Amino acid sequence: NLAAQAGVRYSIENPSAYIQANLVGFGHILEGCRRHAVNHLVYASSSSVYGGNTQMPFSERHSVDHPVSLYAASKKANELMAHSYSHLYKLPTTGLRFFTVYGPWGRPDMSLFLFTKKILAGEAIDIFNEGNHKRDFTYIDDIATGVIKTSDVTPERRTTGEFQSHGPARSDAPYKVYNIGNSSPVELMEMISILEEKLGMRAKKNYLPMQPGDVVETFADVEELRADIGYKPGTSLKTGVSNFVDWYKHYYKIL
Repeated sequence: NLAAQAGVRYSIENPSAYIQANLVGFGHILEGCRRHAVNHLVYASSSSVYGGNTQMPFSERHSVDHPVSLYAASKKANELMAHSYSHLYKLPTTGLRFFTVYGPWGRPDMSLFLFTKKILAGEAIDIFNEGNHKRDFTYIDDIATGVIKTSDVTPERRTTGEFQSHGPARSDAPYKVYNIGNSSPVELMEMISILEEKLGMRAKKNYLPMQPGDVVETFADVEELRADIGYKPGTSLKTGVSNFVDWYKHYYKIL
């Protein structure tokens, strides 16, 4: 299940959409899996669950008790809901905390899509926190490969009678949570420079303060996923941005 009401900023404007889609909707997914004896549910969580955490890189062993947006809270809630179903109904579940996914067919509200559209139109791009952001940009092909490989590795129930000793992302229940990212954070301004080079155009820049619900940096520790499924992201930001721009121009018929 990769469906959700996504995005941090819109969750501040319309929290009820996130409650209905990400809590009620995900509850229906879990109940459907239970009633139809699904062998393994893989679902999308988010790096946003790390909230105000400043310890880098983000590890599944870190606390996620301080979300800074309702979107983040809803994704943490998904992990908790999945754990309860794993424990009570023996439903194997795996949550994947996505880190800034980008690429062809990406979401129109994400920075790369917005920046490309506005630069080509000669409009100024909004750069929050005065550009002092770092993001673990992860190309869609690397994400897709990780999702497929994860679906083939079903969590197993343990018999130690313990929960806390396994950490927040592991359990005696057939339950796991992984980071899935590029494990290589890049400054936002570097991403913009790569985009400008690919487009052959300079961006008009509108520098703005930090936005509510946002975080300064994301950085995925992917050692758990690497150890369990051999996950190894291999797409550089320069290659990924180039692929996106080529797709964008072809899709919107821009010469």
